[in-house]
Amino acid sequence: MKISIGNDHAGTGYKEMIQKKLESMGHSTINHGTNSADSVDYPDFVHPVAEDVENGRADFGVIICGSGNGANMTANKHQGVRSALCWNVEIAKLAREHNNANILSIPARFVAKDLAVEMLEAFVNTEFEGGRHQRRVDKIPAKKYC
Repeated sequence: MKISIGNDHAGTGYKEMIQKKLESMGHSTINHGTNSADSVDYPDFVHPVAEDVENGRADFGVIICGSGNGANMTANKHQGVRSALCWNVEIAKLAREHNNANILSIPARFVAKDLAVEMLEAFVNTEFEGGRHQRRVDKIPAKKYC
């Protein structure tokens, strides 16, 4: 699989660790940075990840910022992106099983690195269940209601 990764300054250490883990699992990665701890604006690094997923250049995305919220909100502005803010393994699995999430958003300031790796493994290795969940996922794109 090809996995696109982006982060702000709070997530640089996590990104480096996650990138190595993914490569050890046989996946290729696209690094959209940042690669330093200098303060940056997360949308500058999250939009390219969401575009990779949106346009099929990547199978999944991983985005990392301090709270995970800003990155998650940014990614979900893209058509066809279903980014999930996860803080434990069960949520990461459910995001894939029930919501067919295609981007994992990690809150670097609120989960330990070893937990982030466990969430990543669960996310990447869990299949979407489809069935009744597909009907719900199909209703996610915005529609105008009367």
